[in-house]
Amino acid sequence: MEGRGDVMTGTAIPVALDPQALRGAFALHPSGVVAVCAIAAGERVGMAVSSFVPVSLEPALVAICIHNTSSTWPKLLCSEELGISVLGAGHAGAARTLASRSSDRFDGVETEPGPAGALFIAGSPMTLQVSVHDIVAAGDHQLVLLAVRDATVRDGHAPLVFHRSELRPLAR
Repeated sequence: MEGRGDVMTGTAIPVALDPQALRGAFALHPSGVVAVCAIAAGERVGMAVSSFVPVSLEPALVAICIHNTSSTWPKLLCSEELGISVLGAGHAGAARTLASRSSDRFDGVETEPGPAGALFIAGSPMTLQVSVHDIVAAGDHQLVLLAVRDATVRDGHAPLVFHRSELRPLAR
């Protein structure tokens, strides 16, 4: 990251620290998209999340951020284990369906059951079986640390990213 050969120039524009302006500014940061799913009370429950980050290798921890008003998160907490599916370029439809407020967030989405209630999106480039390690209040969100119990990867998938409030495949 040394040197200035690839530095873009332009006018720096101050951003107001209000939710609408910050949402627009934060949208400039591309992020991966994951599905967080489980079988809870005998039903498939899930949501799309763009705030996923690996945290630690020892112990194996990842984190997601969940809005405090989420009605799906309390249902997911009823499951002993959760399934994290890192979504690939072919999963844009699944991501939109899981992010919708419709009654069936799995309409047309193929899933694979995992142990202890975890649920995965079929064909995902990476899946993680996780359990809640800790939850930290973080403003209008909760920072959820998840302990990784199992991991599976599949080669040959281009990633799906969320950038400027749109789902986009990332060219390989």
